[in-house]
Amino acid sequence: MKQPICMYCHKPIQKRDQLVTASNMLRIKPYHYVCFKEVEQEVSTIWNLWTPINSASGNIRFVLILIIAIWFLVTDVLGGVGDLIVLLATYPIVVRMVSFFLYEQRLPK
Repeated sequence: MKQPICMYCHKPIQKRDQLVTASNMLRIKPYHYVCFKEVEQEVSTIWNLWTPINSASGNIRFVLILIIAIWFLVTDVLGGVGDLIVLLATYPIVVRMVSFFLYEQRLPK
């Protein structure tokens, strides 16, 4: 399989622990761990638009949102509003899954 290329230094990413996938709205980009730190320093705004997906906080967020989405789907707690919340909550779930299948699965541990 083809290795992901860092969007900052344009070099291939060799191992999974070097990889940081970041999302900004509908874009997912792979970076080296060191390159992502430089991108964060360069883009110093009030809102940090590039959020890491495959970090510990990204994994915890994925699990919590998945639990909440399943809870709203199974129960009828808020009715139609609960369905809307599930629809909005699927975005981070889908982004994390796409990140895993596009970039993380290609790399050795």
